[in-house]
Amino acid sequence: MEPIQTILPYRQCCTGTMSPICLIIPPSSFLLDSRVFPFLGILRIAAVLEQAGIAIEVLDLSGIKNFTTVISDYVHSRSNVNIFAITATTPQMPAVSEIVSVIHREQSVAKIILGGPHITLVNSAYKNEIAQKIVGRATHAMARAKKDFDVLVAGDGEEAIFYAIKENSPKLIDADDKNSPLFLDNVRLNALPFPARHLFDLSSYHYSIEEVPATSLIAQLGCPFDCGFCGGRSSPMLRKIRTRSSENVVSEMVHIYETYGLRGFMFYDDELNVNRKMVELMNLITRTQRDMGVEWRLRGFIKSELFTRDQADAMYQAGFRWILTGFESGSPKILTNINKKATRDENTRCVMLAHEAGLKVKALMSIGHPGETRETSEETRQWLLSVKPDDFDLTIITCYPGTPYYDQATPHTDKSGIWVYKFPKTGDHLYQLEVDYTTTADYYKGIPDGGYKAYVYTDYLSSDELVALRDQIERSVRCDLNIPFNVGTPSILYEHSMGQPGVLPSNMLRVSRI
Repeated sequence: MEPIQTILPYRQCCTGTMSPICLIIPPSSFLLDSRVFPFLGILRIAAVLEQAGIAIEVLDLSGIKNFTTVISDYVHSRSNVNIFAITATTPQMPAVSEIVSVIHREQSVAKIILGGPHITLVNSAYKNEIAQKIVGRATHAMARAKKDFDVLVAGDGEEAIFYAIKENSPKLIDADDKNSPLFLDNVRLNALPFPARHLFDLSSYHYSIEEVPATSLIAQLGCPFDCGFCGGRSSPMLRKIRTRSSENVVSEMVHIYETYGLRGFMFYDDELNVNRKMVELMNLITRTQRDMGVEWRLRGFIKSELFTRDQADAMYQAGFRWILTGFESGSPKILTNINKKATRDENTRCVMLAHEAGLKVKALMSIGHPGETRETSEETRQWLLSVKPDDFDLTIITCYPGTPYYDQATPHTDKSGIWVYKFPKTGDHLYQLEVDYTTTADYYKGIPDGGYKAYVYTDYLSSDELVALRDQIERSVRCDLNIPFNVGTPSILYEHSMGQPGVLPSNMLRVSRI
């Protein structure tokens, strides 16, 4: 790969010489409501391209039911756009496959770039198979991706995008390597422009914290822990902590407040309190509100065993009213098999500290881990009833590429299409059905009472039994703790403008021309 020095002159020579680039945010039809939080990663890509003087068009398909019609109309009406860059999580890949098919049908010379978490995780799992000298699921998934897309960007995309849009770009740009010049460090992360929220209709997103209209931001990158179910444990981009300065984070909050009038902020960092300067950040947020004469409401994720009374008090003073924590299980056995590093007592203490500080707690729980039984599931139910979270989320585990459950699994010796993960410390198993992530997304959450599917099972519980247990636990706990079910809103239906097919509603397209 060329040294980083060649990228910056390329940024400059691109100015004013390229046709607009279309950045696509695919729909998330697997969610109850997908028009809640915008995808900030691709909006940061938009910001660096815009900063370089390149015309950008953002096509936001979040919550759009008939998104293929949108794509068809867009490509048909934009003959001068021939570069399409798509971000995607793994559950979005079936929709992305449809998007790619439409683009190819309408625009035979289109160049399509795939970036985001899915390809980063597939690439991480693929490199793991290369190191082990095996040809497994990730190798086949990478071959499929190379066939379906012109360029793949794994890892940080803010510099890699300038390679991807070049005429003779490589097939794979691997920025998910700490030694790569494309890998962001703290200094470069801090120097990035804020996500280009002006390129899409932020007002069409709906989220609130304590009835205060809110949006999301990301203060830092990476989580260093080794949970077996979690994606990116072998991916430097998703594992290595990269932090912004407290001043830079607060500047973005002020910018959002002054530009959009929003007083609510959801911090979408993996774990806010892995940052050693987290209390410093909270104190600066508190002082900024006092100086401006405003009051903000905040929400974010924390790691339970790292949570302290000082953190809880500082968060409340800064305006936090909710914290979310991946407790995952109420069973000590499952917490061990997850490799969670947090004990049940530490999780209980976390809830207690939060409640004492005036913070509400959403407990993020999951079942279907190696060794899961009816007894361990019941321990989860009983723990929830004992600590009384203010809300909770209970999901069935999915083995994504890039997770230890996926990367360390081996083919079942007796059953075709079944993979087996074995937790080394206890010998407990997790069985995984083969999933084509380019066509299937119904493993991701679901609608309560009958909307969930499981593609895993254990030595003690079948897939169907896991679904039934999940539904029983949720109904029981919500009933006993008087926590209502969350209900999403219907998808937006895109319609042709009257007499003007191909003209997109303003809430789906904004154009930036420098």
